Amino acid sequence: MNVLALDFPPVSQLFQWPDILFSDTNWALNKTGIIYLASLLLTVWLFWAAGRRRSLVPTGAQTVVEASIDFVENNIIMQTIGPEGRRYLPFLTTIFFFVLFSNMFEVIPFIQFPANSRMAIPLTLALVVWAVYHYVGIRAQGFFHYFKSALFPPGVPVALYILVAPIELLQILLIRPLSLAIRLWANMVAGHLLLVTFAVLSAALWGTLYVPAVLPFAALILVTAFEIFVSALQAFIFTILTAVYIGGSLHPEH
Repeated sequence: MNVLALDFPPVSQLFQWPDILFSDTNWALNKTGIIYLASLLLTVWLFWAAGRRRSLVPTGAQTVVEASIDFVENNIIMQTIGPEGRRYLPFLTTIFFFVLFSNMFEVIPFIQFPANSRMAIPLTLALVVWAVYHYVGIRAQGFFHYFKSALFPPGVPVALYILVAPIELLQILLIRPLSLAIRLWANMVAGHLLLVTFAVLSAALWGTLYVPAVLPFAALILVTAFEIFVSALQAFIFTILTAVYIGGSLHPEH
Protein backbone atom coordinates (compact mmCIF):
# COMPACT_ATOMS: atom_id res chain seq x y z
CA MET A 1 0.00 0.00 0.00
CA ASN A 2 1.50 3.32 -1.07
CA VAL A 3 1.44 6.11 1.43
CA LEU A 4 1.05 9.59 0.03
CA ALA A 5 3.93 11.81 1.16
CA LEU A 6 3.29 15.52 1.40
CA ASP A 7 6.47 17.56 1.44
CA PHE A 8 5.40 20.89 2.88
CA PRO A 9 8.19 23.46 2.89
CA PRO A 10 8.99 24.99 6.29
CA VAL A 11 7.22 28.26 6.99
CA SER A 12 10.51 30.14 7.16
CA GLN A 13 11.27 29.08 3.58
CA LEU A 14 8.01 30.65 2.39
CA PHE A 15 8.94 34.13 3.61
CA GLN A 16 12.74 34.26 3.67
CA TRP A 17 14.67 34.42 0.43
CA PRO A 18 18.42 34.41 -0.20
CA ASP A 19 20.06 37.36 -1.91
CA ILE A 20 19.84 37.19 -5.69
CA LEU A 21 21.51 40.37 -6.96
CA PHE A 22 24.59 42.15 -5.58
CA SER A 23 24.90 39.54 -2.84
CA ASP A 24 28.44 40.63 -1.99
CA THR A 25 27.53 44.28 -1.43
CA ASN A 26 25.51 46.37 0.99
CA TRP A 27 22.84 46.76 -1.73
CA ALA A 28 21.94 43.07 -1.98
CA LEU A 29 18.48 42.26 -3.31
CA ASN A 30 16.39 39.18 -2.63
CA LYS A 31 13.11 38.13 -4.22
CA THR A 32 11.07 40.45 -2.01
CA GLY A 33 13.18 43.49 -2.84
CA ILE A 34 13.03 42.76 -6.56
CA ILE A 35 9.24 42.48 -6.41
CA TYR A 36 8.99 45.85 -4.67
CA LEU A 37 11.26 47.46 -7.25
CA ALA A 38 9.17 45.91 -10.01
CA SER A 39 5.98 47.20 -8.35
CA LEU A 40 7.46 50.68 -8.13
CA LEU A 41 8.56 50.61 -11.76
CA LEU A 42 5.17 49.28 -12.89
CA THR A 43 3.41 52.09 -11.04
CA VAL A 44 5.68 54.73 -12.58
CA TRP A 45 5.41 53.16 -16.03
CA LEU A 46 1.61 52.98 -15.89
CA PHE A 47 1.22 56.70 -15.20
CA TRP A 48 3.96 57.59 -17.69
CA ALA A 49 2.34 55.46 -20.42
CA ALA A 50 -1.07 56.97 -19.65
CA GLY A 51 0.19 60.54 -19.91
CA ARG A 52 2.57 60.11 -22.83
CA ARG A 53 -0.06 60.13 -25.57
CA ARG A 54 -3.26 61.49 -24.16
CA SER A 55 -6.31 61.46 -26.40
CA LEU A 56 -9.97 62.36 -26.11
CA VAL A 57 -10.84 58.69 -26.56
CA PRO A 58 -8.63 56.89 -24.02
CA THR A 59 -7.11 53.53 -24.84
CA GLY A 60 -4.75 51.13 -23.12
CA ALA A 61 -2.95 52.50 -20.08
CA GLN A 62 -4.83 55.80 -20.31
CA THR A 63 -8.13 53.95 -19.91
CA VAL A 64 -6.88 52.07 -16.83
CA VAL A 65 -5.44 55.18 -15.18
CA GLU A 66 -8.42 57.43 -15.89
CA ALA A 67 -10.87 54.81 -14.64
CA SER A 68 -8.76 54.29 -11.52
CA ILE A 69 -8.47 58.01 -10.84
CA ASP A 70 -12.23 58.41 -11.20
CA PHE A 71 -12.75 55.48 -8.86
CA VAL A 72 -10.38 56.82 -6.19
CA GLU A 73 -11.85 60.32 -6.46
CA ASN A 74 -15.53 59.38 -6.42
CA ASN A 75 -15.55 56.28 -4.23
CA ILE A 76 -12.78 57.06 -1.78
CA ILE A 77 -11.99 60.76 -1.56
CA MET A 78 -15.48 62.19 -1.95
CA GLN A 79 -16.87 59.63 0.49
CA THR A 80 -14.26 60.15 3.22
CA ILE A 81 -12.68 63.60 2.86
CA GLY A 82 -14.82 65.72 0.58
CA PRO A 83 -13.99 68.07 -2.29
CA GLU A 84 -10.91 69.49 -0.53
CA GLY A 85 -9.44 65.99 -0.55
CA ARG A 86 -8.78 66.14 -4.29
CA ARG A 87 -5.31 67.51 -3.55
CA TYR A 88 -4.44 64.08 -2.13
CA LEU A 89 -5.59 62.22 -5.24
CA PRO A 90 -2.05 61.59 -6.61
CA PHE A 91 -0.87 60.28 -3.23
CA LEU A 92 -3.83 57.95 -2.74
CA THR A 93 -3.82 56.67 -6.32
CA THR A 94 -0.09 55.92 -6.13
CA ILE A 95 -0.53 54.01 -2.88
CA PHE A 96 -3.37 52.00 -4.40
CA PHE A 97 -1.37 50.87 -7.43
CA PHE A 98 1.84 50.19 -5.52
CA VAL A 99 0.07 47.99 -2.97
CA LEU A 100 -1.96 46.31 -5.72
CA PHE A 101 1.10 45.42 -7.82
CA SER A 102 3.00 44.22 -4.74
CA ASN A 103 0.11 41.90 -3.90
CA MET A 104 -0.55 40.67 -7.43
CA PHE A 105 2.86 39.02 -7.77
CA GLU A 106 1.36 36.30 -5.59
CA VAL A 107 -0.42 34.84 -8.62
CA ILE A 108 2.25 35.47 -11.27
CA PRO A 109 3.69 32.10 -12.45
CA PHE A 110 7.27 31.35 -11.35
CA ILE A 111 7.16 34.28 -8.89
CA GLN A 112 4.12 33.45 -6.76
CA PHE A 113 5.02 35.56 -3.78
CA PRO A 114 3.15 38.54 -2.31
CA ALA A 115 5.83 40.99 -1.24
CA ASN A 116 3.48 42.46 1.38
CA SER A 117 3.61 39.17 3.29
CA ARG A 118 6.84 40.61 4.66
CA MET A 119 6.16 43.24 7.33
CA ALA A 120 8.80 45.81 6.40
CA ILE A 121 7.05 47.66 3.58
CA PRO A 122 3.48 47.49 4.99
CA LEU A 123 4.87 49.03 8.18
CA THR A 124 6.85 51.61 6.21
CA LEU A 125 3.78 52.56 4.18
CA ALA A 126 1.74 52.79 7.39
CA LEU A 127 4.35 55.12 8.92
CA VAL A 128 4.24 57.30 5.80
CA VAL A 129 0.45 57.49 6.16
CA TRP A 130 0.90 58.24 9.88
CA ALA A 131 3.22 61.14 9.08
CA VAL A 132 0.93 62.47 6.34
CA TYR A 133 -2.29 62.58 8.38
CA HIS A 134 -0.53 64.15 11.36
CA TYR A 135 1.03 66.76 9.08
CA VAL A 136 -2.34 67.45 7.46
CA GLY A 137 -4.07 67.79 10.83
CA ILE A 138 -1.42 70.05 12.35
CA ARG A 139 -1.32 72.21 9.25
CA ALA A 140 -5.11 72.54 9.11
CA GLN A 141 -5.79 73.04 12.82
CA GLY A 142 -2.54 73.99 14.47
CA PHE A 143 -0.48 71.74 16.74
CA PHE A 144 -2.33 72.24 20.03
CA HIS A 145 -5.85 72.34 18.58
CA TYR A 146 -5.18 69.20 16.54
CA PHE A 147 -4.17 67.13 19.55
CA LYS A 148 -6.81 68.72 21.75
CA SER A 149 -9.61 67.80 19.34
CA ALA A 150 -8.16 64.29 19.00
CA LEU A 151 -7.69 63.60 22.70
CA PHE A 152 -10.79 65.37 24.00
CA PRO A 153 -13.59 64.68 21.48
CA PRO A 154 -16.71 66.81 21.92
CA GLY A 155 -19.79 65.23 23.40
CA VAL A 156 -17.88 63.07 25.87
CA PRO A 157 -18.57 63.75 29.57
CA VAL A 158 -15.63 65.55 31.18
CA ALA A 159 -15.33 62.86 33.84
CA LEU A 160 -14.54 60.26 31.14
CA TYR A 161 -11.67 62.23 29.62
CA ILE A 162 -9.30 60.56 32.07
CA LEU A 163 -10.07 57.28 30.26
CA VAL A 164 -10.77 58.56 26.75
CA ALA A 165 -7.68 60.76 26.33
CA PRO A 166 -5.06 58.00 26.82
CA ILE A 167 -7.00 55.67 24.55
CA GLU A 168 -7.26 58.30 21.82
CA LEU A 169 -3.56 59.10 22.18
CA LEU A 170 -2.65 55.44 21.73
CA GLN A 171 -4.99 55.23 18.76
CA ILE A 172 -3.59 58.15 16.77
CA LEU A 173 0.05 57.46 17.67
CA LEU A 174 0.26 53.67 17.69
CA ILE A 175 -2.89 51.69 16.96
CA ARG A 176 -3.72 53.25 13.59
CA PRO A 177 -0.36 52.63 11.88
CA LEU A 178 0.04 49.17 13.43
CA SER A 179 -3.47 48.04 12.47
CA LEU A 180 -3.00 49.42 8.96
CA ALA A 181 0.23 47.48 8.50
CA ILE A 182 -0.86 44.28 10.24
CA ARG A 183 -4.14 44.08 8.31
CA LEU A 184 -2.34 44.13 4.96
CA TRP A 185 0.48 41.84 6.10
CA ALA A 186 -1.75 39.23 7.78
CA ASN A 187 -4.15 38.92 4.84
CA MET A 188 -1.33 38.37 2.37
CA VAL A 189 0.38 35.84 4.65
CA ALA A 190 -2.86 33.87 5.03
CA GLY A 191 -3.50 33.85 1.29
CA HIS A 192 0.06 32.77 0.53
CA LEU A 193 -0.18 29.86 2.97
CA LEU A 194 -3.46 28.73 1.40
CA LEU A 195 -1.99 28.78 -2.09
CA VAL A 196 1.10 26.84 -1.00
CA THR A 197 -1.04 24.25 0.78
CA PHE A 198 -3.22 23.49 -2.24
CA ALA A 199 -0.24 23.65 -4.60
CA VAL A 200 1.58 20.99 -2.54
CA LEU A 201 -1.54 18.81 -2.44
CA SER A 202 -2.01 19.14 -6.20
CA ALA A 203 1.65 18.28 -6.88
CA ALA A 204 1.53 15.28 -4.56
CA LEU A 205 -1.63 13.89 -6.17
CA TRP A 206 -0.67 14.73 -9.76
CA GLY A 207 -0.78 11.69 -12.01
CA THR A 208 -3.09 9.61 -9.83
CA LEU A 209 -6.28 8.15 -11.23
CA TYR A 210 -8.42 8.96 -8.22
CA VAL A 211 -11.12 11.58 -8.20
CA PRO A 212 -9.69 13.22 -5.04
CA ALA A 213 -6.65 14.23 -7.09
CA VAL A 214 -8.82 16.72 -8.98
CA LEU A 215 -10.20 18.35 -5.86
CA PRO A 216 -7.07 20.13 -4.56
CA PHE A 217 -6.25 21.35 -8.08
CA ALA A 218 -9.76 22.78 -8.48
CA ALA A 219 -9.43 24.32 -5.02
CA LEU A 220 -6.08 25.80 -6.06
CA ILE A 221 -7.72 27.50 -9.05
CA LEU A 222 -10.53 28.85 -6.88
CA VAL A 223 -8.12 30.08 -4.20
CA THR A 224 -5.98 31.76 -6.87
CA ALA A 225 -9.02 33.60 -8.22
CA PHE A 226 -10.00 34.53 -4.68
CA GLU A 227 -6.49 35.82 -3.96
CA ILE A 228 -6.67 38.10 -7.01
CA PHE A 229 -9.82 39.58 -5.48
CA VAL A 230 -8.19 39.82 -2.03
CA SER A 231 -5.12 41.55 -3.50
CA ALA A 232 -7.30 44.26 -5.05
CA LEU A 233 -9.49 44.45 -1.94
CA GLN A 234 -6.51 44.95 0.38
CA ALA A 235 -5.16 47.72 -1.85
CA PHE A 236 -8.57 49.37 -1.70
CA ILE A 237 -8.85 48.98 2.08
CA PHE A 238 -5.37 50.39 2.67
CA THR A 239 -6.17 53.36 0.44
CA ILE A 240 -9.60 54.11 1.88
CA LEU A 241 -8.33 53.89 5.48
CA THR A 242 -5.58 56.33 4.54
CA ALA A 243 -8.24 58.69 3.20
CA VAL A 244 -10.34 58.19 6.36
CA TYR A 245 -7.39 59.17 8.56
CA ILE A 246 -6.64 62.22 6.42
CA GLY A 247 -10.30 63.21 6.48
CA GLY A 248 -10.40 62.84 10.26
CA SER A 249 -7.39 65.13 10.58
CA LEU A 250 -9.07 67.76 8.41
CA HIS A 251 -12.51 67.42 10.00
CA PRO A 252 -12.09 66.72 13.71
CA GLU A 253 -15.81 67.10 14.34
CA HIS A 254 -16.34 63.80 12.51
